[in-house]
This record gives sequence, C-alpha cells and structure tokens, in this order.
Amino acid sequence: MSVTYFDFMTEPKENLPASDAAPDIELDAMLARALGKDVPKEDVVAASSAEPVLPDQQRCGFVAIVGKPNVGKSTLLNALVGQKISITSRKAQTTRHRITGYRTVGPSQYVFVDTPGFQTRHANALNRSLNKTVLGAVADVDLILFVVEAGHFNLADAKVLDLLPDSIPVVLLANKFDLVHRRGELAPWLRSMQERHAFAEFVPMSAKNSRDVERLFGICEQYLPKQPWMHDPEELTDRSERFMASEMVREKLFRLTGDELPYTSTVIIDKFEQEGNLKRIAATIVVERDGHKGMVIGDKGEKLKRIGTEARQELEKIWDCKVFLELWVKVRSGWADNDARVRSFGYE
Repeated sequence: MSVTYFDFMTEPKENLPASDAAPDIELDAMLARALGKDVPKEDVVAASSAEPVLPDQQRCGFVAIVGKPNVGKSTLLNALVGQKISITSRKAQTTRHRITGYRTVGPSQYVFVDTPGFQTRHANALNRSLNKTVLGAVADVDLILFVVEAGHFNLADAKVLDLLPDSIPVVLLANKFDLVHRRGELAPWLRSMQERHAFAEFVPMSAKNSRDVERLFGICEQYLPKQPWMHDPEELTDRSERFMASEMVREKLFRLTGDELPYTSTVIIDKFEQEGNLKRIAATIVVERDGHKGMVIGDKGEKLKRIGTEARQELEKIWDCKVFLELWVKVRSGWADNDARVRSFGYE
C-alpha cells in the first residue's frame, strides 16, 4: 500500500512525543516516501485547461465513493465535481440515491459514484433499498474510495469494508484529517487498517480543502483505464433538474428540523415546468405522523416558508434562473416499511 500525505502532514518525526513514534520501520519508510509525493495544485489546474485530447490519449473510469453515514461522502463528491450535485446535512441517511458526477481533468475523465451510507440499524424497506444501491455501485467500478474519519474505525465502518470486493483496488481515504490533533497517533491506526484490508493507497485529507481535492485526481488517475471519454466534458451529473429540486428541498428540510424529524421524511415533485427563465415547481414533503407535519409547517407556517425560501435560493444559484417553489406537507404512515410505496417514491 502506498501512502500519500499532503502538505499539512509535515511535522518532523523527531518533534513527536515518544509515545507517538512508530516502531515499524517499513511503515516509517512508507511515510517518509509519501512526504515527497506532493503535486502542486497549479499542475492539476493547468492540465484541466490543456488543448483537446485525442481519443487514443484519453482515460475514463468509474470511481465509487463508499462509507458509513456522515463521513463526508457527499461533500467529497461535490468538491470533486466542482458544483453541488449531492445534498449534505448532519442527519444520517441524507444521501438516498446513487448519484453520479463527472469531472474531466486533462486527458482523464472521472465518473464518480456517490452512494448512500450503508445502513445497519433498521431493516425496513427503505434501508433495504439503500443498501442494495450501495452493493450495486461497488460491483462494477475501476476504483473504490473507502471514506472513514481519520483515526477512527468502528463496527459500522467494518460492515462497509466487508462489502468491498477484493478484485477492485480500494483507496483508504481518511477524511476530516484537519480535525486530528495528535497526528503521530495516526501511524498505529494506519497499521491496524493495513491488517484489515490490502488497500492500494492511503490518503489523509479534508474534503473541504480544495488543495487536497485537486491532488486526489492525480491519485485516482492511475487506476482509470485508457479508453475514450463517456460524457461531454461540460456535463456534471446524470441526475435531472427535477431530481435536484427534490433533493434540495429535502436538504433544507433536514437542516432546519434537526434531529427532531425522523429520517424517513421524503420529498416528491408534483410539477416541474419551464417558462422562459423561470422554473415553476410544486413539491410535497411526505412525513409519517401528524405530529411531524406540524413540526415541518411550524408556527403560522414559518418553518415551511423558510424551507421553501432556502431551497429556492439554492436552486436559483445552481441553475442561474428564477424559481417559483410551492410546498405542501402530507402524512403517509408507514411508507418506509412498504416496499411498493418505497418504489413509488423513486427508490430503486
């Protein structure tokens, strides 16, 4: 397994506390080599603006982003694509669909596949659908980015790791590395991770750090097969504007209701019409109980109004047009436990 450290991992080993020094000589050598593998951001940016690339010079491949809920997978996908295409919040199960994002850098086109966090707590119809999506995403890709929080690994991480096929190279991506205070402790953690799986690469980074994200392209590029691009370089995702509208409302719903509202709430688009530079959208927020409906609407409808306003403003920013958004709230008891209703609400 090769290790790639970015420029913030430059603390000399002799300055670390004695308890942090790793006795593993092979691991020490690995870390030392990694410190010299930095690639200037300017090189990546320059490559993306180079002359047109001939088909026989092109690379193109699928890169799956997997991990337990709330490790930063959607934040990473948005950063890699360069635009928000996957919603984010602190609430578990924010991502519920396989979302594909494209980015073309120099001769290489990356097809990134964001997946729902693998669910182990509730075996309802919704979670079975989400887990099926995860399994399908990792079955036929060229590279897997296994996202964990740097220095952490628990049973939920282990269950995701067990799903990954041995035939596909896996990069151990230690996200939120900027939150690690005693970085010398990362060496024994890395050693334990090596024992769990034969990772092709180890990449500590922060998905919120643009410099880290740009360098990740160079790491992934070597695993892309040489073949013509599959998509227009200007395309960013396979998801429709209708889907993005639904997801944006759901993101604001989760962010503004916090942990009070159950994760099973969802959003259905009832109408999506284009009138010149105006998009007219009508959507229904589906909850499971009357008490949840009141929670979403809020006092005198203020909560629902705020959800709609923030979703509309975000969509106008993404699409660069005017948006008229109308929201309703309906109760559908037990929908997340009903396979037929889960499918009717757009979950595969």
